[in-house]
Amino acid sequence: MKGWVIGLCVLALLITFLILYLGMTAGRIDRLHRRIDVARLSLDSHLLRRSGVTLELASSGYLDPASAVLISETAHAARLSTDLSSTQRDTAESELTAVLNAVLDVEAVELIDNGPGGHEILEEFSASARRVELSRRFLNDAVRACVQLRKQRSARWFHLAGHTALPHTREIYDHVLISQRG
Repeated sequence: MKGWVIGLCVLALLITFLILYLGMTAGRIDRLHRRIDVARLSLDSHLLRRSGVTLELASSGYLDPASAVLISETAHAARLSTDLSSTQRDTAESELTAVLNAVLDVEAVELIDNGPGGHEILEEFSASARRVELSRRFLNDAVRACVQLRKQRSARWFHLAGHTALPHTREIYDHVLISQRG
């Protein structure tokens, strides 16, 4: 009789620990999804800010007309891509980065930096470019952690993520060379 009671107590204890573990795992998945949402919104706002500063840089008069038009058209296309799919937006933002790296060579940066108000524009642009890089890294780190957690057997077997779609990383070429200036 005592063996049966002990067995029942052990089973109840195991079930309690399993429920606690599943509850904590589901809570962690939920927190990661919220963190992904916040990081995605942050990245989107930083991308908009970068394109705004890029448009300001293009209209500052420091660049030659062809470069200014090229940068402003690419920045405008990146700004309009907010209504497109994530892949199309990433492509537009990567194209903006490529154009910026092509146009803003050492000579152009020195010319802007030596002009009146140019240093402030470059500092603002450099800061916005760094924020984009950091925001994308934070988002992708959160996505990787969430995907790794959701791939665990317990999360899959007990459907701890519910019907939430699996998040995806944002692959943007966002390394603007000017952002490395000190």
